[in-house]
Amino acid sequence: MPDRHFTTVPADRLVLRRFAMKDLPVFVAYRSEPDVARFQSWAAPYPRATGERMIRGLLREHPDTPGQWFQFAIELRATGELIGDCTCGTDLEDSRQAEIGFTLRPEFQGRGYATEAAGALLGYLFSARAKHRVTARCDPRNAASMAVLERLGMRREGHLLESTWAKGEWTDDLLFAMLEREWQALTR
Repeated sequence: MPDRHFTTVPADRLVLRRFAMKDLPVFVAYRSEPDVARFQSWAAPYPRATGERMIRGLLREHPDTPGQWFQFAIELRATGELIGDCTCGTDLEDSRQAEIGFTLRPEFQGRGYATEAAGALLGYLFSARAKHRVTARCDPRNAASMAVLERLGMRREGHLLESTWAKGEWTDDLLFAMLEREWQALTR
């Protein structure tokens, strides 16, 4: 069932929140960076019209809707600045399972923000949304994302060879997962 009462998910230095139309210029700018888009599903440059449609759609959606993805804006608590986004897709067949992902502006990478944001999202999913299992995928060439997933304590469950056709080439996928009981053991 969607989280119709969602407002924010606080973290130490960050807040996960709904996107707003004021975020559009920054959102489109960082998604247009070739290094940011490299391992993502979109191509750079990221069209402004696509960003506008996405944000308008998110304003009508709710987190944790089975079969849907929801993007959370990642904001610095101290300044209110948009530094990236993270996402959650709730499984259509079993809403106790979800997949996450994350994207940061280049100038905010390497400071622990992705780990903090994804950790806050995991906390929200396992606590407020009662998930049993959360997964993540990443291209094995994306060492930074792989390191974030490992720092979170997610278990590497598989390596799918040439499983995705992306941007003109076959790419591998690393599969990571965490169970609610594993999250609880890590956060006690």
